Amino acid sequence: MELFYFICYWCFAERRTDNEVEEQIGRDWALNDGYVLIVDDDADIRNMVGIYLENEGLPYIKCEDAGKALEILDNHKIDLILLDIMMPGIDGMDACIQIREKSQIPIIFMSAKSQDIDKVQGLMVGADDYVVKPFNPIELIARVKAQLRRYKQYNENAVSKTMQYKELVLNGQTRQVWMKGEEIRLTPKEFSILELLMKNRGIVLTICQIYEQVWREEFAENDNTVLMHISNLREKIEGKGQEFQYIKTVWGAGYKI
Repeated sequence: MELFYFICYWCFAERRTDNEVEEQIGRDWALNDGYVLIVDDDADIRNMVGIYLENEGLPYIKCEDAGKALEILDNHKIDLILLDIMMPGIDGMDACIQIREKSQIPIIFMSAKSQDIDKVQGLMVGADDYVVKPFNPIELIARVKAQLRRYKQYNENAVSKTMQYKELVLNGQTRQVWMKGEEIRLTPKEFSILELLMKNRGIVLTICQIYEQVWREEFAENDNTVLMHISNLREKIEGKGQEFQYIKTVWGAGYKI
């Protein structure tokens, strides 16, 4: 039955070419939601899993090797990783060990290695779950949802007071910001914009999203309020006339950190 589910959806799945990292935002995606990262050197598996995640409204990013996955983790908000084991370059086991050195996000191994010793080894290096290929994608999504539910409940119970990106540090409780160890004085709106961008690191937020989240009112077209605050915020963080390394403009889309 598992093989039946796998082959049926594989046959009907859209064949995407994703040599480049592909991001897909689900229907019910909201601010502060992170991505599910699919890491597998088989494009058909990446596409098939992505379709099931999309049907559940779960945003995802796909990549074909662990090296790229480690780069994505540094630049995007990832809530869960679906990780193949046997891949060229860095294998899944080594990648899991490296991830566990700096993050406790859930990791589910997807592997054709089906021996009990393989499963035990996967769990011992830090994975939270292990599914054997070929798998029932419906069961996989159920496991993803269960891990995300536990992870989000844990994060809600252990609220992080401090966020850091490179040399920029923000404390949400004291509403203080430091750049290279030196405190920066921000207005309440500037702080709220920066906090919103840091909470959604790697995600592009539109001017409309920023305005409505920070000012709590409907955005009006041709309103330059957000642009002015972003400009002031950049000047305080990085100074004038520099290539901005923190608050980045994504032309035609919005801003991100």
